[in-house]
Amino acid sequence: MIQGTASSSGKSLLTAAWCRIYLLDGHRVAPFKAQNMSNTSFVTHEGLEMGRAQVVQAYAAGLEPDIRMNPVLLKPSSDTGSQAVLRGKAAFTLKAKAWHEPRATLWETIRECYNSPAEDYEIVVIEGAGSPAEINLKKNDIVNMGMAAMADAPVIIVGDIDRGGVFASLVGTMQLLDRNERARVKGFVINKFRGDAKLVCFLCVVTGVQLCKVF
Repeated sequence: MIQGTASSSGKSLLTAAWCRIYLLDGHRVAPFKAQNMSNTSFVTHEGLEMGRAQVVQAYAAGLEPDIRMNPVLLKPSSDTGSQAVLRGKAAFTLKAKAWHEPRATLWETIRECYNSPAEDYEIVVIEGAGSPAEINLKKNDIVNMGMAAMADAPVIIVGDIDRGGVFASLVGTMQLLDRNERARVKGFVINKFRGDAKLVCFLCVVTGVQLCKVF
């Protein structure tokens, strides 16, 4: 699973890259993102909506886009509300403060759509959303560490060095995860780096967890 320290850290592109690498290595691979948020969706041949990032990832994996790759798509309708598209079809509109109410329905949709390709492919590369360390959202998380736990997936965390503060972002993310979540993290990617890579390679210890070399 590819998670990030923030939105636009490079999760989508790296997920596509991993899909293509596994494909070229001869594996049957598929992408998956439990929940996406975008008003610019892709419409499949069946007339179903899904996130465009998962379409790119599907092509990278040598597959046609499949709504199982993105079972929940949120289309913002205001600053505090979104239309929920489940399995490619508009299902309901809900305000942010009431988002926890349909969580069981969303979870079941996600679980069913993940289990189906997981049975069809050797490898599923899962993309997270935003950051797993959003402490105000963790209770109802269905797309980051909650998804990783459901899939029992190892996690790579991506940080964007182009924005600055990448080390604080990586360490801060680890600090805000609980012990079980930190145990899932197997490594880090420092994305969008330009220059001498020797300047960012290091080993460190954070909250008792050994962090591998950052690439």
